[in-house]
This record gives sequence, C-alpha cells and structure tokens, in this order.
Amino acid sequence: MRILCTNDDGYLSPGVRVLAEAAHEIGSVDIVAPDREQSASSNALTLHSPLRTRKAPDGTTILDGTPTDCVILAVSELLGERPDLCVSGINHGPNMGEDVLYSGTVAAAIEATILGIPAVAFSYVGRGIEEVEGWQSVVSSLLKQIMAKGIPPHELLNVNLPAIAPSDLRGVRVTNLGRRRYTDAITRAPDPSGREYYWIGGGYPHWNGGPDSDFRAVKEGYVSVTPLHLDLTSYTRLDEVRGWNLEVRGLPEP
Repeated sequence: MRILCTNDDGYLSPGVRVLAEAAHEIGSVDIVAPDREQSASSNALTLHSPLRTRKAPDGTTILDGTPTDCVILAVSELLGERPDLCVSGINHGPNMGEDVLYSGTVAAAIEATILGIPAVAFSYVGRGIEEVEGWQSVVSSLLKQIMAKGIPPHELLNVNLPAIAPSDLRGVRVTNLGRRRYTDAITRAPDPSGREYYWIGGGYPHWNGGPDSDFRAVKEGYVSVTPLHLDLTSYTRLDEVRGWNLEVRGLPEP
C-alpha cells in the first residue's frame, strides 16, 4: 500500500512525522508538505504564481503552496504511482464543527477524496506540540482498522484526538459535527505609525451540540471519528425550495 502524507502545519511539524511513522506500519509513505504553516487555508489553490519543490534530507518533498496544492501535485506529478490512501495531519489544534470548512488539514483530505483516493484527516485537540509524540500507536491502530473496513467514494473521515495522554483514552466514538462560535476573535489596534489594523484569529471558542457531537467526545476522553461527505446539498429542503416556483423576472425586452 502506498500512502501520501501531508499537513497544513508545514513539513517541520512534529505532527506530520508522527503521522508518517504511524502510516509506515501499514505501507510505504511519501510526505509532500507545505514549506510553512498554512493553517486556515481551507481548499485554496495557488493559481497566480508558480509552485516550486525541493527535497529535505529525509526525502520529504517540500512545496511552497497550500495543502490542496500538495495533494494535487503529489497525485498528478510528483509520485511515481497513485497513492492508495491519503492521511493529513496530525494538526496541532482541533478541527471540529465549522472548523472543517476552514481547515487546511481537512482540505487536503477533501482534495484526495475528490481525486478518488480514500482519505483521513487527523487533529490533536491539545496545543502542546510535544504531546503529539505519544500518539503513533493509536493512530496506526485506527488506520489499520479503517483500511480494513474501507472508506466509500466521495467520503472521508475526520479524526480528533483528545488532549489527554493516550494511556487515559476511554475509547472511540463515531460523531457528528458540533457547532462553535468565537468571541473576541478580532484584534483592532494602531500600528507603530498610528494607522489602524485588524487581525483575525485567536478568540475563545464556545461549543454546543448533542451527545454525539465531536467536541463532547473529545471532552469526555474519546477519540472522535466523524464521517464527512462532499455533497453539501440540503436534500430535506429541495422540495420546499422547488415549491417557491422561482422564476426569472426583470429581464430587458428583447
């Protein structure tokens, strides 16, 4: 089995090393990762400038682009053969609820899914970079089980590891996305020349959701595994919106 490993924290991140080592237990691994942090890059593509690669001493391919760029180039140009699996992460910080819409980690897995490659995104809810080191065996075990069952086309798995020691894990829960909102997420201040600037980021997340939501699982000491799919259509609303009988009005006379 050939496995593509990427992330959005950059090729120097401890998380991508732990993930690659875990994946190596089930197959050969190619790491293609951004040259710097690309958090919150979502599914961004680099369209207006060229992309360049270089090799790290350990064989990692470093790309001056986004996580989505990494997957596209890896599959279409950089790897000698098509990967059987794409793993993305291990992200430093949670990717739960609406975070999956912004996350570069999840976006890389989404791009692999679009390309027809089974994909899993991994995130560690804690903020201590060194804490990721102990999760290799857990991640490897999860990957073995996931691949034994298979991932359906047009779907991916989003995994969040709780901010506890692996030895304290209570198990695994299959979850749905919770909901989160941030307070104090924008900083407004003057720069040294007195001009006002705004800085998006930080803030304090407030989570809510039912008993099967992702944030409740990790809060209670479980690994959260959330199946995601690419079709954002609200099928329960289709008939209602069709009933609006929308039509085009206000066009100029021919």
